[in-house]
Parts: sequence; C-alpha cells; structure tokens
Amino acid sequence: MTKTSQATPATTRAVLFHTTGDPDVLVVEEVPLPVPGPGEVLIRVEALGLNRAEALFRAGSYFYQPTLPASRNGYEAAGVVEAVGAGVSEFAPGDPVMATPAEELSGHGLYAERVVVPAGYVLHRPAGVDAVTAAAAWLTYSTAYGALLERAGLRPGDHVLITGASSGVGTAAIQVAGRIGAIPVATTRTAAKKQALLDLGAAHVVTTDDEDVVKEVGRITGGKGAEVILDAIGGPGLVTLGGAAAHDGTLVVYGGLDGRPTVLPTNWPLTVIGYNNLDLSGDPATRRRAAQFIGSGLRSGALAPVVGATFDGLERMPDAHRLMESNAHIGKIVVTVGH
Repeated sequence: MTKTSQATPATTRAVLFHTTGDPDVLVVEEVPLPVPGPGEVLIRVEALGLNRAEALFRAGSYFYQPTLPASRNGYEAAGVVEAVGAGVSEFAPGDPVMATPAEELSGHGLYAERVVVPAGYVLHRPAGVDAVTAAAAWLTYSTAYGALLERAGLRPGDHVLITGASSGVGTAAIQVAGRIGAIPVATTRTAAKKQALLDLGAAHVVTTDDEDVVKEVGRITGGKGAEVILDAIGGPGLVTLGGAAAHDGTLVVYGGLDGRPTVLPTNWPLTVIGYNNLDLSGDPATRRRAAQFIGSGLRSGALAPVVGATFDGLERMPDAHRLMESNAHIGKIVVTVGH
C-alpha cells in the first residue's frame, strides 16, 4: 500500500532531450509520473546537482548512448519524500532526503520536479543540511571517498596528487584527504584558481601550463613521489603522470576528460585502478560506509561542498550545462527546482 502526504499528481515537469548535441537540446516537458510501487519512493525535488557525466551523456559521448527520443538525464537530487510504496519502512512522507545514482539515465534521470526512485538509492539528509548542499554532496564525496579510501587505501601522512582539482570531485577529494590527515597536492591549468584551491585546503597547487608536474611533486615530497594519484583526465598524459607516483604507489583513474585513449604508465611497481563509482553505489556495505563518512562530515562541517554556481528553475538547465563545459567554475553546479 502506498503511503502519501497528499494526492500524487499524474504528471510532472522534467528535462528531456530528443537528440544528442549542445546544451540547447535540453527542453522542459510534462511527463507521466507513476505512483511509487513496492520498494520505491516518490520525491519532490528541491535541487539538482550536476555532474560532468550528464553533459557527456547529453552530447552522446558518455560510455553508453542515450535511448532516444525523449531521453532523461541527471544523477543527483535533494528533496522531500511525498509518498512511499509497499514495503518501504525506512522513509516516510515529509522526510528530507538525497537521491543518488541508480539506474540507466535515459529512463531514470532525476532532472524533474518529482521523481520515483528505488528506496535503496535514497539517503536521509543529515540534520541541518539544506537542499542545495545535499544536492552537491553525494556523488562528489562518494567518488572521492571510494577512490581514495576504499580503493587506494590512502593513509594519514600520504601525499595525494589530485588532477582537475577545481572540479566537484577534485574539491571534495581535497577535503576528504585533509579529513584523514593526508596531504593534498592539487593541479590546475593556470594560476587563476590557485589561491581558491589553497583556501579550500590544498597543501600545494601545481599549475600545469607553466610547471612540470613530476618535478614539482618530487620537490614537494622530497623526491619520494605521491603515494596516491587521483586522475580525472586520462589520455596519453597518464604516462607522464605516472612519473609523479611514489615507488609502489597507486594511480586511480576515475575520468577520461582528455578523450583520447589512455596509455598505461610503465614505471612499475605501480598499481593502476580504473574506478567506477557506480560499483560503490551498488554495494550495500560500501555504500553504508560512504554514507556514514559523508553524513558525519557534513554534520561536523569537516566536509562542506563547494557550490560554484546555482541556477533557478529547470528552464535554466541549458545555461548550467554551458557553464559546466566552459570549466570556468570551481566546485559543483546546482539547479534549484521551483514548484
């Protein structure tokens, strides 16, 4: 039996795209809204956190193609529970929550005013955390947590080199590393974002347009190299990046922003890990640990998502995607949702 705080509307407004392309292919349309079935939760969305994957998906350059016409999009939302399906006991109407990556984006993307999500992919929003902060939290921090702590085994005192450090995951990784006592070394192309990264907690910042990453990391670490490298870029440059790793270090690749084939470094012994955050989301035990780490960090203030820009209303989604592709922002982009 469905439990609801009010009559469930039959439709909702959602962002769709009917062809792949630039941000202007994103349009707002009225779509059917199902009643939550067994094990499902209906959420009234208050804010959406944007991720690079969604821009790639819209453009047709993600690791799988959208189902067209009328594909949905969006991995991350924060809002309030309006109804729950049969068998759902951990959530009730009125609960503030975060919705997290679940299934294939075309049919289950979260860019909408209301969404129905499997209960296993819904988290209680930590007390005192507003919707914008919550929408900016899960994917970035769970990626940083999963890659650095679960996969790479980052320890206090380790140096961790973070590429693309001004991104949502990059800024989260700086905070995650700092929280456990590791030493974050950030990279950014120019000096424009250097001070902001230092202010966010980076111990050192390397500007790759005018500094040699391998030499700078060697200098910073006293010739030892970084025990862990977290890379968002991939491509042929991974070979050079491997030269900044410590003997028997770990290089975690979680993105392919370069777009070209990634070439494996050969300065062995070196562990190279291709990280997929959906594996973490799909494993209940790892997901539980990540949720506890993130929730406690948000409550204490040790983790504070960096929101580089907010846009008001689903109609602003093309503008939000354009900003993401410009790389002019620092941190996360959030779209708030009116009703």
